[in-house]
Amino acid sequence: MPETRVTNARDLGALIRSVRKEQGFTQAELAEGSGVGITFVSKLERGKGSSEFDKVTQVARMLGIDLFARTRG
Repeated sequence: MPETRVTNARDLGALIRSVRKEQGFTQAELAEGSGVGITFVSKLERGKGSSEFDKVTQVARMLGIDLFARTRG
């Protein structure tokens, strides 16, 4: 499985967008299947995640914790 380093909300959004497109989902389909709104998915993919997520990644980096996402594939 390919690994992608996730260091902030923008990285996570790009990863989610890429995997969504690879799997052939529209944003609306992903939102419906995930039980969230399409606006949330759109903001998430644009890296507009909460500042709390960015704080989590900052703390993890300080501790030397690498966040990786493994995608099926």
